[in-house]
Amino acid sequence: MQEQIDYDVLSEALARIGYHDGEASEYHGTLCGALCVHKPEDIDLAHLIDSGDRPPAGSDAKTTALLQALRTQTFDALEDEGMSFELLLPDDDTALVPRVRALVAWCEGFLYGLSSRPGLDLSRCSDDAREIVHDMTQLTQAAVGEEDDPNVEETAYAELVEYLRVGAQLVFMELHPKPTLDPSASQTLH
Repeated sequence: MQEQIDYDVLSEALARIGYHDGEASEYHGTLCGALCVHKPEDIDLAHLIDSGDRPPAGSDAKTTALLQALRTQTFDALEDEGMSFELLLPDDDTALVPRVRALVAWCEGFLYGLSSRPGLDLSRCSDDAREIVHDMTQLTQAAVGEEDDPNVEETAYAELVEYLRVGAQLVFMELHPKPTLDPSASQTLH
């Protein structure tokens, strides 16, 4: 089993193909949103968050392998009913403001990836899933005030990360339901 890819490793890999520092959270969010609405093999990993305002990103074999491993790990975690999915964000020893910015970028990325499927109709999703997507939209405006109590803000941040972790997995599971066994299609063994 391959070691889990963390925020710093993804940041370094993305820097090798022309992405800026701090785009790892946006990239992971976009990947998660795209995995909700596309087959994993249909996602262009090297150009996932290109918005057309920069030259096409190049790629090397090491980075390509890492991004493919990230896609596999992320897809497997989203499918895991044991709730092993985690958002890729800076470590908790990073100051709160950059972590909040990364969380905002992750939400923006998730919404971008989710919207990459033309004709996506969220009205067919549960009220909970629609509320999560709405909340992610609202969280793209999140910020930390200078007068806010740091302990309260740390607690709020941790709660938001947990809410988004569970919420993203719920949206994924609704858009990728597990196949159910059709009792009428079962065959009797002789």
